[in-house]
Amino acid sequence: MIANFDDEINVKYEEITDKNPLNPTLNPTLNQASIDKGHIKIRNRPETIIHDKPQPPFPIHEKSSIISGFGRGSSELGIPTANIPIQDELNNLQTGIFYGWSKIHPNPNLKDSTEKRIDGNEIIFNHGNKLIAKELCIFPMVMSIGWNPFYDNKQKAAEIHIINKFNDNFYGAKIEYIVLGYIRPELNYTTKEALIKDINLDIKIAKEILSKPEYEKYKDELKD
Repeated sequence: MIANFDDEINVKYEEITDKNPLNPTLNPTLNQASIDKGHIKIRNRPETIIHDKPQPPFPIHEKSSIISGFGRGSSELGIPTANIPIQDELNNLQTGIFYGWSKIHPNPNLKDSTEKRIDGNEIIFNHGNKLIAKELCIFPMVMSIGWNPFYDNKQKAAEIHIINKFNDNFYGAKIEYIVLGYIRPELNYTTKEALIKDINLDIKIAKEILSKPEYEKYKDELKD
């Protein structure tokens, strides 16, 4: 199986780790990726290794409340994310980008409430009760764990982008997720446009891997 991605992305190639959160090195151009024989190769970007099936410590199956974040994913990038608390199993992972499956669980027993986001803006917690049935299915996801060096975050965060278009927010709902593998370490970028292109490339890679039977079958673990 080969999938070609003809994206050209300028990145400040930084591998972000717990011990060394900011370590700038190169500024390469990233222009083509292919999935072939268990590897995703992109020039000047860390290689993604695809195993025949998830390898330890995966799968990681958790359920978390969706909390407020910075609001940048949707407003600035057009790629909305659900922020979740970093539980122990996630905190023990290498920082970077991961993939898997996810599902939203509304809480119909809770009424709408208003809370202040980190940036001071008020947001409505509707606990997922505005979602319709087709938005409560199991969807592929990509997850970011780390400091997001492009925005120079001071606090480690975990964010999930559910690969589906939703008509409303779902702050305060529960999100059940299963993490199945790792795509790459965190990187920094020369422009916001480059960041968006790279996230979209991560999404393409995740969807390609999750279409493999040994990864797709984990959807069943999120069924009611």
